[in-house]
Amino acid sequence: MAAEKKVLAFEEVSQHNKTKDCWLIISGKVYDVTPFMDDHPGGDEVLLSSTGKDATNDFEDVGHSDTARDMMEKYYIGEIDSSTVPATRTYVAPVQPAYNQDKTPEFIIKILQFLVPILILGLALVVRQYTKKG
Repeated sequence: MAAEKKVLAFEEVSQHNKTKDCWLIISGKVYDVTPFMDDHPGGDEVLLSSTGKDATNDFEDVGHSDTARDMMEKYYIGEIDSSTVPATRTYVAPVQPAYNQDKTPEFIIKILQFLVPILILGLALVVRQYTKKG
């Protein structure tokens, strides 16, 4: 590793996102993996997909060997300034519509709320008409 730690801003690191210029952030450390692009067992696409973000989870999820972890030392170029790393987004579930237990569509309920009183009124008028003494 370098004798003195270089602190890099996230903005600077995220600009290195090409095959010929690729930097990764893993566990708060910045690595220039450009020389390793052709030799990476997963291919360069795997490395490129981890640029511009904290790639710690991507790295840990694969389960790299101790040999792979030891190799990282020669690609180390500095530390990331944690205050410049954007906050990770948390998943916000979409709002679910109210549960309609009887599965009746809303428009049928609206129609019935309108028609039932009219039918009752009509029935009352018919009964009154026929029961009228006249």
